[in-house]
Amino acid sequence: MQCKDFVVGVLDLCRDTEEVEAILNGDVNFQVWSDHHRPSLSRIKLAIKYEVKKFVAHPNCQQQLLTMWYENLSGLRQQSIAVKFLAVFGVSLGLPFLAIAYWIAPCSKLGRTLRSPFMKFVAHAVSFTIFLGLLVVNASDRFEGVKTLPNETFTDYPKQIFRVKTTQFSWTEMLIMKWVLGMIWSECKEIWEEGPREYVLHLWNLLDFGMLSIFVASFTARFMAFLKASEAQLYVDQNVPDDTLHNVSLPPEVAYFTYARDKWWPSDPQIISEGLYAIAVVLSFSRIAYILPANESFGPLQISLGRTVKDIFKFMVIFIMVFVAFMIGMFNLYSYYRGAKYNPAFTTVEESFKTLFWSIFGLSEVISVVLKYDHKFIENIGYVLYGVYNVTMVVVLLNMLIAMINNSYQEIEEDADVEWKFARAKLWLSYFDEGRTLPAPFNLVPSPKSFYYLIMRIKMCLIKLCKSKAKSCENDLEMGMLNSKFRKTRYQAGMRNSESLTVNNTFSKPTRYQKIMKRLIKRYVLKAQVDRENDEVNEGELKEIKQDISSLRYELLEEKSQATGELADLIQQLSEKFGKNLNKDHLRVNKGKDI
Repeated sequence: MQCKDFVVGVLDLCRDTEEVEAILNGDVNFQVWSDHHRPSLSRIKLAIKYEVKKFVAHPNCQQQLLTMWYENLSGLRQQSIAVKFLAVFGVSLGLPFLAIAYWIAPCSKLGRTLRSPFMKFVAHAVSFTIFLGLLVVNASDRFEGVKTLPNETFTDYPKQIFRVKTTQFSWTEMLIMKWVLGMIWSECKEIWEEGPREYVLHLWNLLDFGMLSIFVASFTARFMAFLKASEAQLYVDQNVPDDTLHNVSLPPEVAYFTYARDKWWPSDPQIISEGLYAIAVVLSFSRIAYILPANESFGPLQISLGRTVKDIFKFMVIFIMVFVAFMIGMFNLYSYYRGAKYNPAFTTVEESFKTLFWSIFGLSEVISVVLKYDHKFIENIGYVLYGVYNVTMVVVLLNMLIAMINNSYQEIEEDADVEWKFARAKLWLSYFDEGRTLPAPFNLVPSPKSFYYLIMRIKMCLIKLCKSKAKSCENDLEMGMLNSKFRKTRYQAGMRNSESLTVNNTFSKPTRYQKIMKRLIKRYVLKAQVDRENDEVNEGELKEIKQDISSLRYELLEEKSQATGELADLIQQLSEKFGKNLNKDHLRVNKGKDI
């Protein structure tokens, strides 16, 4: 915590852009810049890795990131939301033409604009939105229900096999496959650039990997079913002379592909493909949450949702332990009464799992523990265990989960601005790196720039190889020349002199980065000293305050005693006057009676 406060305090003392860049990028003299003169932001990446959120959310840091985010688009930064929306809409309509223009002239003004982080973000978001639209369009023909029932078949011509018709890929599925291939290529490039270890540390990369793997498995299973159906169709075309398949005896492996859906095997590749495809569609739509931190309204909600998922995973440890204990216990209790209950609950492990799981949501009945026989002991134990399970899961554990989620949400809300800016910075940094300009599926077509980079890399490899060979030859020559003791001694003395000169130059001439950091540290130390002097109270001042308090106390006590004496005298005077007046009145009354 002290280290985090220190870096935030130093960043807070920066007075110009040069000092901010020195803090965010490291040594500005020896900084490695990209091909397009974009700083590496090594300190920000390190702060994100170790979750120094206040440093990343600092206004100086956010200002630098915002400047880089709208690179080559400085005029768009001050525009209203409506103008930005029109720009996004224009990119959506012209994305194919922009991709073609970037292929042709990647170094033009338009190419530099497309390489800006904001335009890369918009292009990738638009591409993914089109991909989600294709998933919806692919299912649109079944929105009102399928026309063919599970026990019916249909073909285009009499000799066609039914499964050839059902396993063919539609045009929307072909486009979906192209998008999936483009996203797989993008993920492969990311793994190559970051390395497998850094890639796995990001949860969104794991979601992408799982989604794309399930899509590939689904299309592979569908393609295998299509191949088998095509083989069956080839057999029919070659060996069946009739114009129809009715009343024709076919081998079992061929006749299977003419059956309706209700007669398919449970392990049929097409059934497996449909199930995997449904899971992949759900994961694809959940990927929208990745871009939500770009918006100030939806960003905190997405962060709260992510923290909630983490709480649920923590909760699952206790939940699974309790759930498995009651599932096995209830199964052992009722496994001998299969067919002797009013429903099959707890008679098998599967039924025990279903009953206990749906009882969490109140969808199981108490009759699940009732027997048809008069075995009250077993039945009573079932009542007790089932009741204890419901109390433990519903009353205790679920309320504990709700409390954990509420606590996480309150933590996010208390520091929502810092949390949102930190999440937005992580999103922005993923688009600051050079490369991956074109989104899927346009990245499948290699651009001239890719060929140029490939040739340059091959050239660099050849140069390094030639230099290594030349160095090995020079080393052999030098070893031969330095055999004599005199030359060896003179060579070592020269090396020492050169090293000492280098060290002296290093210490005598500090770099610009060292000057900046020295200046910032001086400011930080002076500020800390001033704050400490303002906060501290000297011992002498403390003694003076104590003396003043004690003297004030004595003065108050003296004033109190004086006031008490004066009050007593006043009361005595009043009592004497009051007594004299009473005596006078009493004498007057007696004289009146005598008269």
